[in-house]
Amino acid sequence: MTLTRGTVRRPVRRTAALAAALAGTLAALLAPAAAQADPVGCRTNAAAPTDAEQARLQDTRTAAFTERSGLSDLLHGFPAALCTARTARRAERIVDAWGRALWQAGVDRAQGRRPSGELPARDDRPLYWTRLAMTVQLADWQPAFAVDRTALRDRFEDASRGLDGGFGAAPGVRRIFVSGFDPFGLDAEPRRANPSGAAVLQLTGQRITLADGSTAEVRAVVLPVRYGDFDRGVVERAFGPHLRPGPQSADLITSISQGYPGLFTLEAWAGRARSADPYPDNVRALSGGTSRQPVDAPDLAPGPQFIRTTLPTDAMTAVQQPYPVLLNTPVTEIPAGATDPVDRPDGPTPGSRSVAGGGGGYLSNEVAYRSNLLRLTLAPDLPGGHLHTPVLTGLPADQGQLTAPEFEQNQAAIADQVRAVLSSARL
Repeated sequence: MTLTRGTVRRPVRRTAALAAALAGTLAALLAPAAAQADPVGCRTNAAAPTDAEQARLQDTRTAAFTERSGLSDLLHGFPAALCTARTARRAERIVDAWGRALWQAGVDRAQGRRPSGELPARDDRPLYWTRLAMTVQLADWQPAFAVDRTALRDRFEDASRGLDGGFGAAPGVRRIFVSGFDPFGLDAEPRRANPSGAAVLQLTGQRITLADGSTAEVRAVVLPVRYGDFDRGVVERAFGPHLRPGPQSADLITSISQGYPGLFTLEAWAGRARSADPYPDNVRALSGGTSRQPVDAPDLAPGPQFIRTTLPTDAMTAVQQPYPVLLNTPVTEIPAGATDPVDRPDGPTPGSRSVAGGGGGYLSNEVAYRSNLLRLTLAPDLPGGHLHTPVLTGLPADQGQLTAPEFEQNQAAIADQVRAVLSSARL
């Protein structure tokens, strides 16, 4: 997810038990629906306002991502589950459980443990569009008691994006925490996927063998492409538990997003500023910052203008097939005492104001900055940074078709190489 002018330079040198438990939770939450559902508690308002992202569900192709992927049972069951709520606390429990169930279904589908329907198992789009449709159902629901709708939406989003998950307790196993992103740029092409989201769905909960022969468990989240969620702390909620000392602390963190055509890049620098306008987020919101007038995110914690990656880039850039993997060192800055932005090929100069990191001034840069700012505070010696994947291509020219062999092959190749790049790390 990069919007940048920079030049890319070569470097100088869950388990069955959990599934059963979750199924039992959902069954318990759904069981009262038929016998005890209160019609007043089950009212819906189909005219409830939708945001620009939810409005894209009016495109009939988006429903196919749910109906043809094996996730429709969750979409069809959620309203009845909401109807069983008699209190705000019960509503929170239902939203949490169904969010976790959706996330687990998306992961199981991506990893071949759940029927994938007619669409490829590795596809991230079914999870995205099903989640979005369920947020509309949540907005439509009219309970007979007061609820905090923003808080309920945030709870559902967090649970359905993996933020409730955690590492196992196996001794001697390293821990790698990663994030991917939702599809974006959907006004131009609603069939778009995001290879970072697809890759992390396939990786979360998996164990990989690292270059030194040790074993690491990967845990992942998929983040929204919305400034508002970043302002409300979704990045800090996702990464914080894995940066603080304790049983969930990670040995390496990296955010992942879609970047340049035809290559992977490890971003040497993350910049503090937002500067991607006029390019909007998924609800068509702008950041308020441009390349000539960058801005900081509201309430962003104090920190440096740029943060350098601490990932083992020499080892990670050794993976060169099927795509090259490069270290990306340029930034854009406003030099100390100046007013105009300047591109720097080898990183920032002292005292400058950030305009864009190596990955630009959009949310992919911001997730890298926020997560690594938190790392500097909580675990400064931990390896951390950002990986950009190649742009995913290969959608069919026929707008009525959702997938094609070339698209699926490219999606699989990128996901497999993300795994290889992470496996190359020496911790």
